[in-house]
Amino acid sequence: MSAEPFMRLALRLARRGGGATSPNPMVGAVLVKGGKVIGRGWHRRAGRPHAEIEALRDAQNHGHSPRGATLYVTLEPCCTHGRTPPCTDAIIAAGMQRVVIGATDPNPKHAGKGFKILQRAGIKVIHGVLAGECTKLNAAFNHWIVCRTPFVTVKAAMTLDGKIATAGGESKWITGEKARAHGMKLRRGSDAILVGVNTILADDPSLTFRKRKAESGKRKQLRRLVLDSRARTPLTAKVVTDESAALTTIVVGKNAPQKRTAALAKRVNVIVAPTSNAKSKTENSKLNLRWLLKRLGAENVTRLLVEGGGEVNASFLLGGFAQRVAFFYAPKIFGGRAARRAVAGDGAESPAEAMPLCEVKWRKLGEDLLLTAAVVPR
Repeated sequence: MSAEPFMRLALRLARRGGGATSPNPMVGAVLVKGGKVIGRGWHRRAGRPHAEIEALRDAQNHGHSPRGATLYVTLEPCCTHGRTPPCTDAIIAAGMQRVVIGATDPNPKHAGKGFKILQRAGIKVIHGVLAGECTKLNAAFNHWIVCRTPFVTVKAAMTLDGKIATAGGESKWITGEKARAHGMKLRRGSDAILVGVNTILADDPSLTFRKRKAESGKRKQLRRLVLDSRARTPLTAKVVTDESAALTTIVVGKNAPQKRTAALAKRVNVIVAPTSNAKSKTENSKLNLRWLLKRLGAENVTRLLVEGGGEVNASFLLGGFAQRVAFFYAPKIFGGRAARRAVAGDGAESPAEAMPLCEVKWRKLGEDLLLTAAVVPR
C-alpha cells in the first residue's frame, strides 16, 4: 500500500496546529495497522504532547494496540528532552514495526539522529515521503531554527498602481472583505506584527485579530512592535492604552528624547536599538533591523508579519530581511505623485537591480487578487 495517502492525512492533521505551536513546528501523525488508521494526532500547542504521542493515545483510547503498527509522521521524531520527553522513546516502547517520516529535523544538531535511534531499536525507518510538502509546511520554523531569526513576511494591500493610501493618508478600505479576512488569517499565523510609527500616527490601528470561539485559550497572543526611532508614538495610541498594551514593544533609537522614551516605558515595553549602517535616509533605517531580528529570534518569535508603510516595507525588502511577500491588489487606481506607495525607499537604479521573487502564486479573493511569493536571497 502506498505511503503517500497516509502522509497526506498526517499533513492535514499537522495544519490544524497552525498559529498555535510556535516556537515548535506543526506536526501530524497517523498510526496504521492492517491497512487501517487506528490513531491520529497533531501537535496542538507548545508544551503539549507531540503528534506521535497524541496518535498513540488516540489509538489506545479506541482500544487499539500500537504494537506492530506503522507510524506516519510529517517530521523526524524528536530524540532529546525538552518540555516533553523524546518521542523516539515512546515509539520504541510502543513496539511499532515501522516508522515512515516526511521531513528531516532541520536542526543540524539533531538531524538524522532520530532515524538512527529507531533503527538501532530494530524499527524499520523510511524517510523522505512527501518530503517537499512536509518541509514547506514548516518553512518559518526551519528558518528560525537554523538562522535564529524570525521568518519575515511583508504584507501590503494596494491599488493596481501600487498605492496603499491617498496623498491625504486615506486607506480604508482599499481591498474587500474577503481580502481583509485573509489578512486576519495571516496575523493569526504569526507570532508578532510590526509597523512603523507613521502607521500609528496616521491610522491608530489596534494591530490585533478577533479570536474565534474555538480558539479560546489555544493560540499565543500576538505581539505588536512599532519602529519609532524618535519615540513619537502618542501616549493615547491604541497600542499603548488598550488591554493588550503588555504585548506592545516600541523600538526606539539611542537618540530618542529621554522623556518621551521614559513615558512610553511606563505603559509598554521599550527597546533601545543600536544604529544601523544602512545608507538609506529614511527615519527607521536608523534602527538596526539585523540586531532587532536576532533579538526577536532569541525571544522565540518565529514568524514576523510586517505591515508597515512604504518606508518600513522597503527597509525589510530592500535590506534583505524578508523571506516572503503577501501583496493584495484591488481593482482600483489612486494615481497622484504624493499618494503613498507600498514599497518606497531608494529603490533600484536599473531593471537588473530589481528584487526577484519566486514560488509565485496568485489567488482571487472576491474582486481582489493576492500575490504570495518567496524573496530570492541576494
